[in-house]
Amino acid sequence: MAETTINPGIKRIAVVTGANKGIGFEICRQLASNGIRVVLTARDLFGPNAIPLKEVIKQTYQTTEDCLRTNYYGAKQVSEALIPLLLLSNSGRIVNVSSALGQLKLISNENAKKELGDIDGLTEEKVDKVVEGFLEDVKENLIETKGWPVNISAYIVSKAALNAYTRVLARKYPKIAINSVCPGYTSTDMNHNSGVLTVEEGAKSPVMLALMPEGGSSGLFFDRMEVSTF
Repeated sequence: MAETTINPGIKRIAVVTGANKGIGFEICRQLASNGIRVVLTARDLFGPNAIPLKEVIKQTYQTTEDCLRTNYYGAKQVSEALIPLLLLSNSGRIVNVSSALGQLKLISNENAKKELGDIDGLTEEKVDKVVEGFLEDVKENLIETKGWPVNISAYIVSKAALNAYTRVLARKYPKIAINSVCPGYTSTDMNHNSGVLTVEEGAKSPVMLALMPEGGSSGLFFDRMEVSTF
């Protein structure tokens, strides 16, 4: 999700990805109710090509690749496309919707923890290399041997990579406020509506970060409304 400015005297525009339903659609609704002009985007407006939870759990090489393409590489491509426009604004925002499952404490792979946890030395190339190494280990059936999460590993690694990429972008573009956020376990189609939060509650934290005042936080990970650890 990206927004151009929060100055009330200037036209405000937000682009929201994955916004055809669930949290994404509710984010659009809440932003619009705050006077933001919203551009709603989705991989598939009608949803048949969305990746359901049962496909993520399967953990085949194909589902792993699909998950990373959506959660990590897709977010990178959108950011790269919009950053030139955001730099024209006095208060651009990028809010990456992530997950607490992407926190490094859930990953035992020593190289991944070292590279993604190295705040000062972290680069986009290093994040890509960790993701590529994970994909190779999935292909070789070495997930458990190499210390990757056994369950929903693709989802966890994709969100850890997204969090790391958020830090890289925030350092590279100090003019833009760039953060990632876990909206909480929200009831959506992906988890068969088993979440404990409503979509209205889940959308609050991403919207908060999109609308925060000038000079606000950047390069941080939020667990709902509070700053948390990567």
